[in-house]
Amino acid sequence: MNKPSQVVILCGGLGTRLRPHTEYLPKPMIQCNGKPFLLYLLQQMSSQGLCNFVLLTGYLGKNIESFFGDGSQWGWSIRYSKGSIDWDTGRRLWEAKDLIEDSFILLYSDNFVPFSLSKLYSAHLKNSLPLTLMVSKKTKGNIQLDDNGLVLIYDNSRSSGTLNYVEIGYMIVEKHKTLSFYDSPDCSFSLILEKMSNDKQIGTSIQHNSYYSISDSRRWQLAEEYLKPKKIILIDRDGVINYKANRGKYINKWEGFKFIEDTVEAMKYLSQKGFEFIVLTNQAGIARGITKDEDINFIHEKMKNYLYQLDINILDVYVCPHHWDDNCFCRKPNPGMFFEASKDYKFRLDQTLFIGDDPRDCQAAEKAGSKSIFIGNTSELSHLSIEELPFHASLTLKESIHSIISFYENSLGLKSL
Repeated sequence: MNKPSQVVILCGGLGTRLRPHTEYLPKPMIQCNGKPFLLYLLQQMSSQGLCNFVLLTGYLGKNIESFFGDGSQWGWSIRYSKGSIDWDTGRRLWEAKDLIEDSFILLYSDNFVPFSLSKLYSAHLKNSLPLTLMVSKKTKGNIQLDDNGLVLIYDNSRSSGTLNYVEIGYMIVEKHKTLSFYDSPDCSFSLILEKMSNDKQIGTSIQHNSYYSISDSRRWQLAEEYLKPKKIILIDRDGVINYKANRGKYINKWEGFKFIEDTVEAMKYLSQKGFEFIVLTNQAGIARGITKDEDINFIHEKMKNYLYQLDINILDVYVCPHHWDDNCFCRKPNPGMFFEASKDYKFRLDQTLFIGDDPRDCQAAEKAGSKSIFIGNTSELSHLSIEELPFHASLTLKESIHSIISFYENSLGLKSL
């Protein structure tokens, strides 16, 4: 199974739930923060090195082709498979088969979720099946998985209470094996997925981050807010904002909390550039009974108030209270706090930095799809994989200011900060 180098996107739907906005505009061209939703998808794919696109158009497809052309403006290659507005999704894919490579990424044009080609491809290789879906946990979904993560039931009618996952609309497809499930070209792609699931031919890659959609007006508003560029920096507490307690000890009183002045100066400078901060901190002392929730909350209120007086805005503090052997999802190097913060404040983790002083901070950031800044001695990073290595490393936060600003200028497409 070759690593996909082509992205195929279903762009032909009528967008009836977005009327009247889609009377003269195809759904993929709905504007989010002044640019088409489809452009966000193409830019996301190109950031992963995927610049070869086939757009399967139908309803008002000329609008899409008029805006994107052959893609050369962005350094991409875009081809079109143009079909009738009456064609269903299965027919659109079938009619484009001569343009499509043997292995490809297939996207629906109304969903957006943080995406890692390497992680999805790794799951695809592990599954060794014709199709691998990205799925997300959901109370009322359209998918049931077996114990091995294979799709046991695919049901778009959502008639069963056991369907606790939902497809996101990102997948790797092996063309010939998938097309062999067609009895007729005139069908929905959902029917093909249902038939493949009956034969246990669909693997999955489980996505823990929230996904966003423009399928209706309410979701469109949420997607627009999520896609809006945000200058949010994620930051660890102990060893970055304040000095750590001695090994085996915990800070459980405000009197024991001592700011690192270099960090405070750097945060103040970044705040003047419009940045805000969210703190993600492991506090295992709670699980060990050494510190109490109320003591930690008091320390954090004092910390936030002190920094606020310096015009440094801490949006929130997320705390993992568990011990390392509790096997929770929130304790770094696991990424649970990242996903929770992203959901609450609607920012893209792939456009966000996390500042930490422990190799596990770098690992957590990588699992969340973020980049990291490491504060400390780089000799501590020798055991990390290439993917886990930080975007930048320095002994103090002040030394990383230029790299932080450069990252956000590039990732958010901002003018010089």
